[in-house]
Amino acid sequence: MAMSALRREGRRLAPLISANPTNVLRSSLAPSEQAFLGVRFASTQEVQNRMRSVQNIQKITKAMKMVAASKLRAVQSRTENSRGIWQPFTALLGDTPGIDVKKNVIVTITSDRGLCGGMNSKAVKLSRALYKLNAGPDKESKYVVVGEKAKAQLVRDSKKDIEICITELQKNPLNYTQISVLADDILKNVEYDALRIVYNKFQSVVSSVPSVATVLSPEVVEREAEAGGGKLGDLDSYEIEGGETKSEVLQNLSEFQFSCTMFNAILENACSEQGARMAAMDGASRNAGDMLDRLTLAYNRSLSLSLSLSHTHTHTHTFARTHKDMHMH
Repeated sequence: MAMSALRREGRRLAPLISANPTNVLRSSLAPSEQAFLGVRFASTQEVQNRMRSVQNIQKITKAMKMVAASKLRAVQSRTENSRGIWQPFTALLGDTPGIDVKKNVIVTITSDRGLCGGMNSKAVKLSRALYKLNAGPDKESKYVVVGEKAKAQLVRDSKKDIEICITELQKNPLNYTQISVLADDILKNVEYDALRIVYNKFQSVVSSVPSVATVLSPEVVEREAEAGGGKLGDLDSYEIEGGETKSEVLQNLSEFQFSCTMFNAILENACSEQGARMAAMDGASRNAGDMLDRLTLAYNRSLSLSLSLSHTHTHTHTFARTHKDMHMH
């Protein structure tokens, strides 16, 4: 909202902040005097109104930056702590992000709100690239969409391939219990060989990286282990107790891996969102400041020119009357 308003003001103010004031300023002179100057001046009142408008926009963008900074501090430590939850699964089950399977489910995570740069578009672009990469005559790819921005973009050309849409997830602070319930619902409603989770990995306030985390189904994990000579990450180094078979253990581990990865991915994306919004609002505030500087210059020129012309007109009128009176005498 604030960014679009600032852009609108920029387009409206373009003629008012020209380097040549005589081309853009309109005084309160009579039409005959305007014709004498050969230009149409903008009133100082109009420039003042525009200045107030830009000042209000700047106040909004500064406030939004402060709110984003506060939210970022709240979620950043939780995001960093969540990275240690899913990483052990890579050691246990191996890491095969480039695996070729028949049924792919692409879980695209974006924000519900905008004003955070191009991070949402990057995630959607990566999701579409994965979809094309895994397309084929014997293959099937579907989307699970988390976030209003991904839904708005993917529904245009991939509506039939969207299995589940989840929005307004981040209205309240998230915890692992909520995400595990969400992950369980996804697993119950989709058939998959590989879940490919697309999100923005937080690096700094001004930087996030579109990333993909892959979670394989228990059947694919076991098949890959057999094809690789029976080696299944480090899982084969552990003894299985409690009477459960390897297939049952893999099923439980796969579900737990997905919920942990989703938890980290959603927090990473939330952190990236607030960082990107901080940067976007900072840029908008700076742009508004630059626009105010140019408007102030235009206002001062307008006022100076109006006073100068008014003084010239008064002096000319006085001289004319004096000359007329002298002529009459």
